[in-house]
Amino acid sequence: NVPLTQRDRSGLTIGLGSALGTTSHMVIDAAGAITKPLQPAVQAQVNGNQLNITAGSLYTIPFSTETFDQNADYNNSTYTFTAPVTGRYFIGVQATIGGMPSGSDYFQYAVQTSNRTYNVTVDPDNISGSGIVYYGFPFTVLADMDASDTAIVKFLVQGSTNTTDFYGETYLSIYLVC
Repeated sequence: NVPLTQRDRSGLTIGLGSALGTTSHMVIDAAGAITKPLQPAVQAQVNGNQLNITAGSLYTIPFSTETFDQNADYNNSTYTFTAPVTGRYFIGVQATIGGMPSGSDYFQYAVQTSNRTYNVTVDPDNISGSGIVYYGFPFTVLADMDASDTAIVKFLVQGSTNTTDFYGETYLSIYLVC
């Protein structure tokens, strides 16, 4: 199939196939804004508060509520993103956690992809104040992924017997950059 284009005063649409308009691949509007309706993009969040997460082992964060899944690449029952094409993917996590065990050695995100694991670690001793109820814990990575590679986000509290909580304001965003 040969890509087709349609141009009028409202912009330019690039599609594939014999019936332009049924599957727009790229749309440039009159203002010059470009959208790619088939571009992989996901946003999900945890479904309510996740309480009493046990320390000492990797916990898969249950991003089960999808805000959007533009290319149907995210499985909200296994919390796994599968890359549809080879490329560089932005993976961002913004967690609101509480009940942080101040006596723990550290807590850590692990974004596990088929190619490698990306970690970010926080020492709770560096967080001032013993009365912290909520803590925002952001993490971003630009991950190289091949087609069919997967990504999943995990969390670890090490060196404590206490539990940690994830609140409903915990989000996952993934999109293809290039």
